[in-house]
Amino acid sequence: MSQGSGRPSGSRLAQVGLRSVHIAAMGLVLGGIHLGGGFAQLRTAILVTLLSGGLLAAVDLAKGPGYLVQGSGAALLLKLALLGLGNLFPAARLQWYLAATLVASVGSHMPAAWRHFSFRAWRVLE
Repeated sequence: MSQGSGRPSGSRLAQVGLRSVHIAAMGLVLGGIHLGGGFAQLRTAILVTLLSGGLLAAVDLAKGPGYLVQGSGAALLLKLALLGLGNLFPAARLQWYLAATLVASVGSHMPAAWRHFSFRAWRVLE
């Protein structure tokens, strides 16, 4: 939120918009995989998911590289590892991608103390 105005800042609005696009695109990817779609059918949804996810990560990393050693950054790294496993094991891709989606949801909605807990400093960062 912007200071004192009670209105969200431009960067917060951008994050909410990007996250909404990311969730919708990933939903299309998950549903498409469940229904047997391949890369050709899911190309646009995959590209939108990658682009929006990359932009979301860039916004968080712009706040400082310490993000990656905090709870929310650890959730992002775990999510990326699960997505990678989905590509290594295509027969179980849907299961790996669902696990990544669950980790992302928990990472986005966990209490602030967990999101901002630094594994490097071993305390919650402001």
